[in-house]
Amino acid sequence: MRTFPQSDKASLERLAIARAVNVKHVSLKMNRTRIKKIITVLLVALWMLQTPGAFGWGNEGHEYVNRVAAEHIPPDMPRFMRHAVAEITYLGPEPDRWRSPSEFALKNAQEPDHFIDLERVAWLAPLPPGRYEFYRKLYEKRAATTDHPDDYLPERVGLQPYITMEVYGRLKAAFREYRHRRAAHQPTLAVEHAIVFYAGWLGHYVADGSQPLHTTIHYNGWVGPNPNGYTTEHGIHAKFETTYVGQNITAKDFARFIHAPERLTDPFADYVAYLRESHRQVEKVYAIEKAGGFNGKGSPEAFDFTTHRLAAGSQMLLNLWYTAWVESATNPEVR
Repeated sequence: MRTFPQSDKASLERLAIARAVNVKHVSLKMNRTRIKKIITVLLVALWMLQTPGAFGWGNEGHEYVNRVAAEHIPPDMPRFMRHAVAEITYLGPEPDRWRSPSEFALKNAQEPDHFIDLERVAWLAPLPPGRYEFYRKLYEKRAATTDHPDDYLPERVGLQPYITMEVYGRLKAAFREYRHRRAAHQPTLAVEHAIVFYAGWLGHYVADGSQPLHTTIHYNGWVGPNPNGYTTEHGIHAKFETTYVGQNITAKDFARFIHAPERLTDPFADYVAYLRESHRQVEKVYAIEKAGGFNGKGSPEAFDFTTHRLAAGSQMLLNLWYTAWVESATNPEVR
């Protein structure tokens, strides 16, 4: 299972040890309760740094992608969605809130949903549209491989397009139920809440897909042959998507790039194409990092690159919402 170690993890560990060792020298007025609170804070901080991919694009990036998409919902989609911008924005980071070790089954089950290492499936084209067909292909490849066969385990490869399409399907089904209830003059409030949740949940994975490092084996430091001398140190992932974005990017910086939604002719194929386009930008992330573009206020190139990747996420999310809405009226209803 992949992890995203942070560059300052070791320093914080040393700080925790130093604090613990020096606790005995703190003023005698400090009672045991206060000491326990300090230790608890330090342990939480250590957990945060050790948690795999703790923040995805970072809370800010995920919220921005959802917010910008929600602010561009067209008039021919349900009005309640256009009034739910705050809720949809909040839900952007939601799946990252499910990654605490205190909920082991939840964390363990959904870790692979946040990425797909496209290098590991270069031999498989097109990708099968179903999760279990994908599993079968991977296990067949694993059985025929003698060099690092476990690289083809589904949890090593990642399942990003599959969870995305599954949440998309939930959203489309909820839209269909909304249409049915309206036509029958039945209350719609409950299904409206479900739609908002699915729309926000979907946004997390679509945003992950726009971050190139969620599509590659080079997710947190270059691996293998490295003729261009890109960083091999763990830390580039968080430096780019969390620190740099949090300090330098706002939703307004890329909202202008979003246009009216388009109906996707084949949501799965179009989404995989979107992931492949993101994957083509992997080396660009490393080149910008090598040039110092993500340091401090960053470079103009880093700003332009990052805002366009975030915009790509918002646009694909808006397109998926719109496609789910339109298709919910044309697909046969199963009840």
